Amino acid sequence: MKATGQIGRYQGAALLATTLLGTGVFILPQVSLEQAGGAAIGVWLLLTLLAVPITVIFGALAGAIPNAAGPAHFVGEAFGAVAGRVMGLMFLLVVPVGGSAALLMTWSFIEPWFGAQYQLAGQLGFLLVLFLLNRIGFQLSARLQLGLTLAIVAVVVLLIGLFLWHGAPAPAMALTVPAWSGISAALALGFWSFLGVEAMTHLAQDFRDPARDMVPALLIGLLLVGLIYLGCSALLWALAGPGESLTMAQAFDRLCGGYGQWVIGILGLCSGLATVNVYTASVARLTWSFSQQGVLPAWFQVLNRHQVPERALYLIIGLMALVILGSSPFSQQLEALIGWVNGVFAVIYLMSMLAALKLLPARFRLTAAISALLCLGLMATLGALLWYALLIILLSTPFLWWQLQRKHAAIVAK
Repeated sequence: MKATGQIGRYQGAALLATTLLGTGVFILPQVSLEQAGGAAIGVWLLLTLLAVPITVIFGALAGAIPNAAGPAHFVGEAFGAVAGRVMGLMFLLVVPVGGSAALLMTWSFIEPWFGAQYQLAGQLGFLLVLFLLNRIGFQLSARLQLGLTLAIVAVVVLLIGLFLWHGAPAPAMALTVPAWSGISAALALGFWSFLGVEAMTHLAQDFRDPARDMVPALLIGLLLVGLIYLGCSALLWALAGPGESLTMAQAFDRLCGGYGQWVIGILGLCSGLATVNVYTASVARLTWSFSQQGVLPAWFQVLNRHQVPERALYLIIGLMALVILGSSPFSQQLEALIGWVNGVFAVIYLMSMLAALKLLPARFRLTAAISALLCLGLMATLGALLWYALLIILLSTPFLWWQLQRKHAAIVAK
């Protein structure tokens, strides 16, 4: 299918950076340092390097077979309609979990303003805001999304520049190698920051020349984001005292003389709500599309006067509310939610890499094989956190197979 869009190579890189940064840049460096100590710096470098071959394959797939369905289309082309629909359903069911994790991150930015006792109420309040925005079809413009990303990058560059300007002191946190459990936990959490590479494949038809520009655009965006995460982790490691867990807001206070809670808080709040708003709208549309295809009940096909699939929106917001309410009593809420999301995307990534072995020219086979092995390695580090992905596969595959058989039988009968 011919691409007729206007996105160029560097615009695509900026869009990927916007997608990957989200709220994680102000949260995950601190969490990774808590998990792996000073070795988290090496973890971020390793993650960036390991993401390169996977990114190349996604770019090559999108350039060779541009389609709005992205990974679901690639897997469907390689392994059949049932496999493709399973991938699409996995994405639909992972967004409520990932969105809940993102809202928890978003709340953490403004928690100092209100207090921890309002965490649950704050997250549910975010859901109400998202529902009201999506019900009227409100979408943040690409320029505003890019503006938020540029503001985040500007703050990070400012902090690193001030740190270097004042003279880098000897780091107080020892650069020791922690237990493997800490490193694997940091790797699993860090993978969250690179989720979104696959999302760019949905936009392949919006590129002027996807065959030429997709791979360079994704690589430039990936390396930029990797450098930002690496810089934030190194900054927090260098500034932290013995046994101290430093946030980006506290780092801002130390280097800029205050206002860290407000600057980081406002950027985190806006970026978090913007990111979840986009994913909420996207998955509501996917639910509506599945309803039209007969995968989900026809009840979800109804559009409101703003041409928004409001009933699908009820479903997505309701699922996020259930996830938030169900996970709120647990102390490791954020880590568990991120782990479940990573498990689903690890499966989607693995199936996409295996599809590339069948769909792409021979020159990509070695890279695709290496990428598939990396996905398997990631799945090994996730371990029991894969249960959510496996549950979706086990429950959806027989149902989707039965649906297609029934549809085929109806066509033959006519």
